[in-house]
Amino acid sequence: MAAGGGKGTGKPGKRKGATRGTGGQGRKTLQGKGATPPAHQRHWYKDKQRAAAAAAAGAGITPKAADQQTRPARGAKRDDAPEVIGGRNPVLEALRAEVPANALYVAQRIDNDDRVREAIKIAANRGIALLEATREKLDRLTEGTVHQGLALQLPPYEYAHPEDLIERAKDAAEVPLIVALDGVTDPRNLGAIARSATAFGAHGILVPSRRSAGVTAGAWKSSAGTLAHLSVARAANLTSTLREYREQGLFVVGLDGEATADIGDVDLVTEPLVVVVGSEGKGLSRLVRESCDVVARIPMYAAAESLNAGVAAGIALYEVSRHRRR
Repeated sequence: MAAGGGKGTGKPGKRKGATRGTGGQGRKTLQGKGATPPAHQRHWYKDKQRAAAAAAAGAGITPKAADQQTRPARGAKRDDAPEVIGGRNPVLEALRAEVPANALYVAQRIDNDDRVREAIKIAANRGIALLEATREKLDRLTEGTVHQGLALQLPPYEYAHPEDLIERAKDAAEVPLIVALDGVTDPRNLGAIARSATAFGAHGILVPSRRSAGVTAGAWKSSAGTLAHLSVARAANLTSTLREYREQGLFVVGLDGEATADIGDVDLVTEPLVVVVGSEGKGLSRLVRESCDVVARIPMYAAAESLNAGVAAGIALYEVSRHRRR
């Protein structure tokens, strides 16, 4: 191997000697530019999450907590996300009831029957988009539920304002009847209550915006299309909204199994009324119970400790309707 040469190359290597300095020309690049400006003063600063974190830091919130506040929960569905109904019978029932829809998804090489043909015909007549989809896509759209090759996409539900329910009664020149739900989290119960509310002349349903069932595909399904004709309003605070209803002349009657008065004996049922239905397990919450003018029960045999919220609402609304028809 030659001296100074590369290993195994047979070529002479370059001798490394002293290098020339910059003569102080690079000294400025070693100097700092001062303190880093705050985030809001940086013209290039456009990251909203970092901005939120900076604001939270000023409020004493840790960056991790701030990130958890701005990031949606895993698996949580946004309020403005579309709903999807799966299954041949539910889809056909929804189309017959003129439930608002954006698109009808039909599986490739589907086995046609009368339900599929009628669903496609109704969708075409209503101008609903007809889209062919793979079975895998339908599984994703319906979140793994049984779809039988047919799925109907609904637009996000537009909730009414609580005041709209009273206005609806005034427009019809009728005594207001509103159903409020306290702690009812099953959308199927909401749909069943909507069915009873429509049958017995209620002017709308009031639900809290948090910890309550919303108008989802499950609610549409169990309502048998009645949600297309009945308004559902959302209240930021149920107790406050009930208080506002009372100030406007409505009486609030809560259903509770521990009450002493029977719903059929309450004279207020013929007046402007809000019927509050609690959850099957916990019943009415303390604050909502205190907001009621009267708390009444549905009389029943001791063998049955409680009733499903949908069943209880149906019985109570029937009693109200019976008294009002007298």
